[in-house]
Amino acid sequence: MNALELALEKQRLQLESASQRVALSQYAEGLSPLFEAADRVRDGARWVARHPEIIAGALALLVAVRPGVRGFFWRWTRRGFVAWRLWRDGNRWLNQPNRAG
Repeated sequence: MNALELALEKQRLQLESASQRVALSQYAEGLSPLFEAADRVRDGARWVARHPEIIAGALALLVAVRPGVRGFFWRWTRRGFVAWRLWRDGNRWLNQPNRAG
């Protein structure tokens, strides 16, 4: 192969590679929520690694308080979490474009 043939082959392979990248990105669109969740988990793990004193303090507080107080905090934490999820999911649902029309 001479230099011209090599350059043409290189260009053909680059174009083929570009079209394969486009096709792969289209196929992977359905996986984007999974990748976003993995990114959030990774970011949370990094935050915990940067702030171990907050986690240790929370655990020490849980050990130090009486069992009845722990139950009270646990109940209200669960209720708060459920309320937050309802608010977040409700906002997503309300802000969603109308798909029926």
